[in-house]
Amino acid sequence: MFEKLQESFTRFVRKITEVDLKPESLEPLIWDFKISLIENDVAVIVADHICDEIKKRLSGLRVKRLADRRKIIRDTMVNILLEILEPPEKIDLIKIVERKRHLRKPCVIVFVGINGTGKTTTIAKLAHLLRIRGYSVVLACSDTFRAGSIEQLSTHAQRLGVPIIKHQYGSDAAAVAYDAIQYAKARGINVVLIDTAGRMQTDKNLLLEMEKIIRVSSPDLVIFVGDSLSGNDAVLQAEEFSKAIRIDCSILTKMDADAKGGAAISITYVTKKPILYVGTGQEYTDLELFDPNIVINRILGENKKEK
Repeated sequence: MFEKLQESFTRFVRKITEVDLKPESLEPLIWDFKISLIENDVAVIVADHICDEIKKRLSGLRVKRLADRRKIIRDTMVNILLEILEPPEKIDLIKIVERKRHLRKPCVIVFVGINGTGKTTTIAKLAHLLRIRGYSVVLACSDTFRAGSIEQLSTHAQRLGVPIIKHQYGSDAAAVAYDAIQYAKARGINVVLIDTAGRMQTDKNLLLEMEKIIRVSSPDLVIFVGDSLSGNDAVLQAEEFSKAIRIDCSILTKMDADAKGGAAISITYVTKKPILYVGTGQEYTDLELFDPNIVINRILGENKKEK
């Protein structure tokens, strides 16, 4: 995971440790580093931000003779990445679900994202996680655009042993969400997980449909699901969705196979919203809490002296 991005950061830290921290010495190294970030799926706007911050914090910095230069530089990089990966707003999904349960109301969660990102499988994984925590769940198939999506979510519901609300192919997606919420209220179900259509994010009809679903369901959370392997495409998708509708947080799929890692950094920066979970495999249990510190350690390597 993130092997290529780690190589870029490690190489840059090593090079910058060996030069005086003067603007003329840093400039060519920072330029090469920016190109390397972009090659590893870090969005251009994010690569610019990271490099500008490095230049601002290290240029002209005086390091004491016996100080550990590598540690100073690494700590600077850690702080820059933490500021990106830890947006001001923090979201604890389990706390939100628990609060709604105390109010005797279902927690409503809408998932958005284009087809092929693993959105439906992610919903199933989250349903599994919630059931393990002792919460009851109902799935809502508001992707009425594809018959295959209805079948896929139905299969997951059967395997998980949870109810599913679905209408016929081509029916009103918002009506499915509404019916699922009413079903949950009538039966005291804790969480409603709403799947939505995933045509291209630039499809105006899709975005209008998303707006209607959100207006009708008044969700507690709207979660963007992105494929980390799609790199900058995932970032562009998140940006387009966040312009059109409210996005509260993200889940990144296929993180275990992501050698580059740029999407994780970029999506948080572009949306200004946290990543909640990452998908790390095909099993229902392969959903992990996103920990910025673990990601940064993977990117920068362990905090050890160079041999």
